[in-house]
Amino acid sequence: MLPKVLKVLFVLLIVKPLVFIALGLNVINRDKLPVSGPAVLAANHNSHLDTLVLLALFPISQVHKVRPVAAADYFLSNRFVSWLSLNVIGIIPIKRMNSGADKDKLFDECHRALRNNDILLVFPEGSRGEPEVMSGLKKGIYHLVSEYDKCPVLPVVMRGLGLSLPKGTAMFVPFNCDVVVGEPLDAFENSDAFLTDMQAAYESLTKHCVTQVL
Repeated sequence: MLPKVLKVLFVLLIVKPLVFIALGLNVINRDKLPVSGPAVLAANHNSHLDTLVLLALFPISQVHKVRPVAAADYFLSNRFVSWLSLNVIGIIPIKRMNSGADKDKLFDECHRALRNNDILLVFPEGSRGEPEVMSGLKKGIYHLVSEYDKCPVLPVVMRGLGLSLPKGTAMFVPFNCDVVVGEPLDAFENSDAFLTDMQAAYESLTKHCVTQVL
């Protein structure tokens, strides 16, 4: 119960004011966000603000069911960051995938969350890239959702956050940002089809962004 309360207070008192006051946020298709799980939001990743922005889009009554999937080697790197990540933000820590990884064990906690009707926040690039440049997509989400009859994946494109808090810096710079939510996808023939469909969705959503980046 305590982690739920801490997360609600954190999002209400810190995250939402930061996102909606300090950032000039342009949200398109917010109504397409899932109201319940199991579901996966798959967003591009350029900044630590990405997770906070996505959390801020959900109503307070729902935010405790939204679980960011994050790299264990970074977010469990020290005692304070680990406590904050696990007990306040409510991340699902995951070891970065390598060629010999057991996919079932890798996604154990993610599967538990989906069976609990949670909504996962996942970044299919695997890590933060260069600001405003999308890297190649990984197939991890396909392996995660392929065994479910109904677990939609919603592509999300964010622009501008890589300039507000870029990789390698702790300095926050107010900047206009876009968040564009796409239509849910829930039928992928195989992992290659997943990559093709998701890439096409990202390219389509990017056309709706209005923020100009240099």
